[in-house]
Amino acid sequence: MNKTVNINLAGIFFHIDEDAYLKLQRYLEAIKRSFTDSQGRSEIIADIEARIAELFSERIQNERQVIGSKEVDEVIAIMGQPEDYLVDDEIFEDEPKRTYTRTSPSKRLYRDTENSYVGGVSSGLGHYFGIDALWIRLIWILLIFGAGTGVLLYILLWIFVPEAQTTTEKLMMRGEPVNISNIEKKIKDGFDSVSSAVQNVDLKKQGEKIKEGFENVSDSISESVKKADLPKQGERIKSSSSSFFEMIGNIIMFFLKLFAKFFGLILMFVGAVTIISLLISLISLSVLDSVNIPGTNFYDIAEAANVPLWLMSILVFLFVGIIAFFVFYLGLKILINNLKSIGNPAKYTLLGLWLISFVSLIVLTARFGLSFKEEGQFTKTEKIAALTANDTITLRMNNNELITSRYYRSYGFDTAYDENDNKILYSRGVRVIVKSTKDSIAKVRLERSARGFDYEDAKTRAERIEYNYAVVGKELLLDSYFTIPLDETQKGQEITVTVYLPEGSILYADKNTYNYHSNQYYYNDILDHNMEEHYLKIITNGVECLDCPEDEDFKVKVDIEDDESTLKIDEDGIEAKIPRSTIIIDGEGVKAKSDEVKVNIDEDGIEITSDDGN
Repeated sequence: MNKTVNINLAGIFFHIDEDAYLKLQRYLEAIKRSFTDSQGRSEIIADIEARIAELFSERIQNERQVIGSKEVDEVIAIMGQPEDYLVDDEIFEDEPKRTYTRTSPSKRLYRDTENSYVGGVSSGLGHYFGIDALWIRLIWILLIFGAGTGVLLYILLWIFVPEAQTTTEKLMMRGEPVNISNIEKKIKDGFDSVSSAVQNVDLKKQGEKIKEGFENVSDSISESVKKADLPKQGERIKSSSSSFFEMIGNIIMFFLKLFAKFFGLILMFVGAVTIISLLISLISLSVLDSVNIPGTNFYDIAEAANVPLWLMSILVFLFVGIIAFFVFYLGLKILINNLKSIGNPAKYTLLGLWLISFVSLIVLTARFGLSFKEEGQFTKTEKIAALTANDTITLRMNNNELITSRYYRSYGFDTAYDENDNKILYSRGVRVIVKSTKDSIAKVRLERSARGFDYEDAKTRAERIEYNYAVVGKELLLDSYFTIPLDETQKGQEITVTVYLPEGSILYADKNTYNYHSNQYYYNDILDHNMEEHYLKIITNGVECLDCPEDEDFKVKVDIEDDESTLKIDEDGIEAKIPRSTIIIDGEGVKAKSDEVKVNIDEDGIEITSDDGN
């Protein structure tokens, strides 16, 4: 059980073991004796005590931890031994000898206000990266007048990077070891710079000082030779063998730290650019356009949830911007070891705002998803008395150059202006299907569909779809687009136009209909691909080409399909699919296949095969 002592070192309270306290006390007294006649003695001792207190603070895990002799020895090894203290080492001759490992000095980023024009950021970065501050200032100029990101970045560094005020911080800023000799030199340099500014240089006295300095160096060298001890030299040689491996470890750590700094720089750059972009987008009311998340349209979410766009913009700004801020702060913390904390109140406030924005966006997105729960339809069939079974009917897509000039099917929505300069919301989501009818006149079936929270909501939206077609002579003109009210929510609105043509009539489809009647087989569209610009006679559930060359790929196309069977007649022959069997009749013969028996009839004869191979 050891006795502990409470001490106040540079304004910081410590618990210290009694033996460690006596050792620290002798060390500090020796330091004071070394600077008895030194100029600025009090400032030197104060800075040394402040540095010792800082080193002690780095080595304790909590306020109840007691500082022992080990921590004192480590601090002495870092700070170095004063010249007068070497004599007092005889006190510890009975103690086991300790081997101290000196750590290489590491730079810390501070603002150098002594060599500053504004806030000392450029000068501090120059010390940190080991380059002239002039190059840093040129980079700031490029960032400010180039992308405009330099102003915010400079202000953030000005706020978060501390100023080098004490001697210890100024030494750390330059990467110099914070020990007794460097603290003394730094303070004396400060006094010398002040005195040289107000006094003339006395060459004679300077010569005497130089002479005295040479004498002191000579005395020190001779004394070191006298005190040379061969056993100690042997220990130094022994310790040098392990220094090689320490050097290898230091090289590896150097590259790891370099990679960490580079990674921190990337994080800081990404965070800063994101924050600046979001601020500009928020001011210009285009946040919802600048933030792109795959599969997410914030405008649709806002409309579906009846949320104002400005509120949605703020939620998106907080959600992305706070993440970008902490990314920037993390990169800055990797680059700057002594970065000032933004404080717990600021952290908790930002975290609370982010959680509010996150939960709000989740709720709004869920509500948006529920708005697509049900599908509703509004169907209307109209007869066209002007188109009969004896007519040649031309089918063409009608376009409005003010709205769209392209002929293809697309289910997205865009805005445009009509002939009266009214803004409209339109879509090219039009599907065209051609079928035959036994009636003597043609008819058009318009099937409007949309989605909503329930069937009634979806059906109401479908009814508000506006679509037009026209009959000019024997020509049927179908609009290539449809419109919805400008304030309507976009919820999967589509329209399917089914044209029923009487059997015996002739169909001529314009080439601009290709993309609109490009349908899968299950739509039972008798107007197949590449049938455009041919005269097609409408027959029962199919067409017959009247002007196709002999080498054309098709002559007759008949498709009959129900829930149980399929019949297809074309240029390849006849193919019938009856439940559990398939029959193909073509130029090669007749082939039939079921789950149990295969039949093949051709010029070689008849071949029947069952499942057992007989």
